[in-house]
Amino acid sequence: MSGPWIISLKSVILYQERTVRTLQVKVAYGALSLIAMGLIGFCIHYAIALVILNREISPTVGMLYPRESETREVRSLDGLWNFVKSDPTNPTQGVRDKWFLDDLSRVQDTIPMPVPASYNDITTQNDLRDHVGTVWYDRKFFVPRSWANKQRVWLRFGSVHYEAFVYVNGEMAVRHEMGHLPFEAEITNLVKYGEENRITVMCDNALIQTTVPQGKITEVSRDDGVAIVQTYTFDFFNYAGIHRSVHLYTTPLTYIEEMEITTDLAKDNNVGFVYYKVKANGTAANEAVNNLYVRVQLRNKDGAIVANETSNSDLKGVLEVQKVLPWWPYLMHPDPGYLYQLEIFLHGENNELLDVYRQKVGIRTLSWNNTSFMINGRPVYFRGFGRHEDSDIRGKGLDLALMTRDFNLLKWIGANAYRTSHYPYSEESMQFADENGIMIIDECPSVDTENFKQELLDKHKSSMEQLIHRDRNHPSVVMWSIANEPRTNQLNAGSYFQYVANHTRELDPSRPVTAAIAVSSNDDKAAKFLDVISFNRYNGWYSNPGRLDMITKRVIDEATNWHKKHNKPVIMSEYGADTVEGLHLLPAYVWSEEYQTELFSRHFKAFDTLRKQPWFIGEFVWNFADFKTAQTVTRVGGNKKGVFTRNRQPKAVAHLLRKRYFALGREVDQCNFPEDLFTYIADVGPSRNAKHDDADL
Repeated sequence: MSGPWIISLKSVILYQERTVRTLQVKVAYGALSLIAMGLIGFCIHYAIALVILNREISPTVGMLYPRESETREVRSLDGLWNFVKSDPTNPTQGVRDKWFLDDLSRVQDTIPMPVPASYNDITTQNDLRDHVGTVWYDRKFFVPRSWANKQRVWLRFGSVHYEAFVYVNGEMAVRHEMGHLPFEAEITNLVKYGEENRITVMCDNALIQTTVPQGKITEVSRDDGVAIVQTYTFDFFNYAGIHRSVHLYTTPLTYIEEMEITTDLAKDNNVGFVYYKVKANGTAANEAVNNLYVRVQLRNKDGAIVANETSNSDLKGVLEVQKVLPWWPYLMHPDPGYLYQLEIFLHGENNELLDVYRQKVGIRTLSWNNTSFMINGRPVYFRGFGRHEDSDIRGKGLDLALMTRDFNLLKWIGANAYRTSHYPYSEESMQFADENGIMIIDECPSVDTENFKQELLDKHKSSMEQLIHRDRNHPSVVMWSIANEPRTNQLNAGSYFQYVANHTRELDPSRPVTAAIAVSSNDDKAAKFLDVISFNRYNGWYSNPGRLDMITKRVIDEATNWHKKHNKPVIMSEYGADTVEGLHLLPAYVWSEEYQTELFSRHFKAFDTLRKQPWFIGEFVWNFADFKTAQTVTRVGGNKKGVFTRNRQPKAVAHLLRKRYFALGREVDQCNFPEDLFTYIADVGPSRNAKHDDADL
């Protein structure tokens, strides 16, 4: 425990004991009034509420991304499922009436619902869009007879928001709380082989003060009764449903359960090292551990084996790669995002091949100090975005076409990074970032966190543990973000975020820890526990709206104050202005495309001043694209701060930002300009043959 406002558990216990003894004495003498007893009881309750303990979190097990191999099969359960919305005033009816024991269509009228997708915008019904509480899905599937032969069957969900209860043939298979993260269960003994099976999912979208993220549920009177209303302070729509793919897959009885990969470089980045640690589980793993070993080999992009090794029974080791091709971020190298393929062959007694799993690996190093962040020994200047997984109709559902478009736009505009604001993104998008050399600040679902209590801390730490377990092997992940705009000026914020930050470092010391902070540096209690300080500020918008002359100096001063106070690298993680596509006003006026362009330009001036100091390491626009929010009078169809529209078309500022990002890439990383960066304007005589250079920008 630390900080003057935190009462230790021991102090509380002693205080309680003294209070009880005092009460016993005074009651014996009949001298204590009821008012005094009430006050003491309140003090005890308040003191206990202030106590936060750093409790252990149950670790995630398994969760390898489903991939086919010589020993594994994968089947998708994506498609149209049957769907039922519960009565908001009776959300547990389906559990009490055991809807999971039969087809949903036999107990309620169902509608078709696509998976993966948010359910909110699929129909034309506002009561489904704004629904609070539980919904139910089910579908049928076959399991082939061949799967019954000496293997295990698993059911895996990429994400269900927020809480999921999964039944297979009427039996509970798994329960999971936390949107945006995967979960799975072995269902070998729950399925019928060579027959039809049924999967039923109950999804609950309710957010309260002990969920991550937080929310509140209230009852509000309406014209014909009472409405259940979900409120939250975060500025994006609380989409819900089965958001990512559902898979059936098999493993052998003894199988590769998980692997942990770390990398290093030496000799001026000419020699690479891949450290692997494999965990096996199953029959042979439990009965004959010493007989297991793994044969590991690494292939380059051409398929040639560049390193191989056979482990001892501890299933770990290191591969050395000569003339290595390191993983570089986009625009830092002519061949960014170079990936090798790591092949793991698990062998048992008599050299029997038990399981095979393949994982792509990028070989790179990360390092940081109080003035810089480096990859492969070279300083990095981040230029990117905060984003959202958000689109029309599908909501937060996995959309591979949209994801591909987004990465094309990221590369078109010259960005080298983004933050997964404000929750973990799909595993497929993480793989895409690996392939394209886009650096990721990986953020957990904690947003606008307040009321720092024990149950919330436990779930917050669990969200970080699940995120790190899922994403630790991605070379694109270069930083962990433990929160967005938490109320770090509140009473318990210091100890709370010290625990979360330290927990994150214990899980992965190879990456720095950050958080996007919105309170002032004078009031904040959390930044001292971070490795990199990220701050959000909307000068010219929420602060002094319309005043373009009140931006540049304020940005410089705030960034400087953060560094002076904590002596750590600083990133501006959010800035921007809502902009209505096609609204043009001259002189520039709020909500117009001209105003967004001018506001960005004033920030660019601040960033260029700050870049003269090595500790200022990045600029992130808010937001990549327009996105949906809850209905308010300040949001016309959602948040309009996007550089791109919600259907991924550029606003005027996108072309300005593109020129800046490529200019920075030319200066910092010596990249080339795209041929279409400049638009022909005029033949100006003697200089007509002049070539473009940095001065043109």
